[in-house]
Amino acid sequence: MTDPAQRRRILLPEGYGLGAQDSLPRAVTYMLLSAVSFAVMGAMVKAAGQIPVHEKVFFRNLVTLVVTALMALQRRSNPFGPTQHLTLLLARSFAGLCGVYLYFYAIGHLNLADASLLNKVSPFFVTVLAAMWLGERLNRRVFVGLLLAFVGAALVLKPAFELEPLPALAGLGSALGAGIAYTIVRSLKGRERPWRIVFYFSLVSTVAMLPWLVVDHVLPTGRQWIWLLGTGLFAAGGQVFLTLAYHRAPAAQISIWGYNHVLFSLIIGLVVWGERPDLLMYVGGALIVAAALLNRRAR
Repeated sequence: MTDPAQRRRILLPEGYGLGAQDSLPRAVTYMLLSAVSFAVMGAMVKAAGQIPVHEKVFFRNLVTLVVTALMALQRRSNPFGPTQHLTLLLARSFAGLCGVYLYFYAIGHLNLADASLLNKVSPFFVTVLAAMWLGERLNRRVFVGLLLAFVGAALVLKPAFELEPLPALAGLGSALGAGIAYTIVRSLKGRERPWRIVFYFSLVSTVAMLPWLVVDHVLPTGRQWIWLLGTGLFAAGGQVFLTLAYHRAPAAQISIWGYNHVLFSLIIGLVVWGERPDLLMYVGGALIVAAALLNRRAR
């Protein structure tokens, strides 16, 4: 039998606490795991079918809330315990929620690829905000890498550029919300545990979606319950790994690796739904990989 300390080391990644040191290779690993988790989550959202978007968001955050609450219980910690960083925790939560809300608004009024590409501007916001707020150094190679990754994502997503002003601003606003949220996550390194940051985000998002669920909901049937549960579980994994990544490397260095979500989604589409990529998609994928490698040299 293993003692409780050993079980904690098994269940939670090394460096999950407050004293983790920066390590770019470990941060990249966490970011790739986050990208895989979010790609699988997206596939399960698609598989869930004709469930209202706000209902999918509610279940996603509810399951994540339960998972992070269990993490707190396993560590015998109170997520509502005293903290000197409640303002930052709530700011991260509301910024993330605004990002999600604006993103879904953009999806509802724009071509899906257009909305997705506008949301992919978030690493640029992270890089600038991290320099302004956290004092991280700006690096020309980082911006070149971000531009390459953005172009690669455009080639994969194939936007139509049919942009109406308000929805387009909402799409950029979703990127800004995500950028603010991820910068705050980095600022909380060494001050709050990653699971607690995700717990507050999930709590705020769940409460915010509840009124919509009461007004308009569809009772899931059969496998839809499984897909909704899977959506929440992989969303939890994506959020936790993403938070760990930002706790292990400067925000500007690690944000670009989030573009790999596009590649993993492409692979899942090919394997699960037989969605054949064309030449432009292959070129886009190669640009995303090249951008990540260039960013690694820029450190």
